[in-house]
Amino acid sequence: MKLRNFLVVIFAVAGSYTSFAQSNLLNAKTPDEIGKKTAAQMNADNDKPLPYGYVHDRDILMGKATWEIIDLDERVNFPLYYPIDSVNIGSDRRSLFDVLIKGIKTGRITEVYTDDYFNTKKTLKDMASSFKYVDTTQAGRDEINTYYDDYMKGRKILDPQYIDTRDLTGIDIAGYKIKGYWYFDKRQGELKYRMLGICPVSPEARDIGAENPDVIELFWVYFPSIRDVLHENKAFNDKNSAMPLTFDHLLNARRFSAVIYKEENVYGDRKIEDYMKENSQMQLLESERVKEKIRNFEQDMWNY
Repeated sequence: MKLRNFLVVIFAVAGSYTSFAQSNLLNAKTPDEIGKKTAAQMNADNDKPLPYGYVHDRDILMGKATWEIIDLDERVNFPLYYPIDSVNIGSDRRSLFDVLIKGIKTGRITEVYTDDYFNTKKTLKDMASSFKYVDTTQAGRDEINTYYDDYMKGRKILDPQYIDTRDLTGIDIAGYKIKGYWYFDKRQGELKYRMLGICPVSPEARDIGAENPDVIELFWVYFPSIRDVLHENKAFNDKNSAMPLTFDHLLNARRFSAVIYKEENVYGDRKIEDYMKENSQMQLLESERVKEKIRNFEQDMWNY
C-alpha cells in the first residue's frame, strides 16, 4: 500500500508539472482547448522574476566587466536559437530573438542602444535597413534598360518577380554578445555575476545567403530592464518538456556556453583579437586566462 500511495503522489506531482508545459493538453476535447488555463492556473502563473538583491558599492571588493560571445551553433545553446518555425510550432514557444523583437515592436522593451556602453538609444526605424533589404534583380535591370522610356514615363510598372526582398528572421541569428559584471561580494563572501546587456549578432539582410558573410551587432538591450518580458517566455527544456525554463532563468543561471572576447582594461577595453591577431588558438587560451584570473581571486580569498 505504501508503494502504491507513493506512486500516486509521484504521478500527481508530474501531472501538475505537465500543466505548466501545455495547459489543458490532456483534458482538451478539441485542439482549440489546448493552452486554455483555468482561473486557478492563471492565478498561480502570476509570478515575477526573482528580484536582484541590493549591492552597496562598498560591498564590492573586486569587480571586472567582461564581454562574451554565445555561439548558437553549439548544442548547449540551442534553447536560445530554436524554434525557428514561428508559424506552426505554437504561440507559446518562441526563440529568444523573436521575444526581443516582439518586445521592441510592442513597446515593452524600450532600453535599446547602439553600443555596449548604452550611450545612444536605437529605434526600430534605425534598424530597418539591417532587417529588410529590397533590390532589383539583374533580370529586372535588364527589363528596365530594354523599356527604359516606358518605365520613366510611367507606362510600365516593374513586375514584383523582379524585386528581390530579404527579411532578417530568427533563423539568420548567428549568436549573442553579452556584457556582464563579475564581482566579489564581501558580505556574502562569494564571487557573483550580473548580466548587464545582450546583443543579437547576424549578417545584414542584404548578405543573407552569401558565403561567409560578416556579422554585425543588431542592437544592445539593457538586460535588467527586460527581465519581466524574458520571464514570461519559456525556453525548451530538452530533459523535461513538462518543465520549461524561462529565458530569464536560463540567462541568469548561465545555462549556456560562451567565450570571453573582451575584458575591461586600461587599453580602452580592447578586444582579445586586437592583440592576439590571426591566431584563434591563442585567442581561446587568452579567453581562458581572463576567466581563470577572475576565478582565482575568489580562491585566493580563502588562502592564508
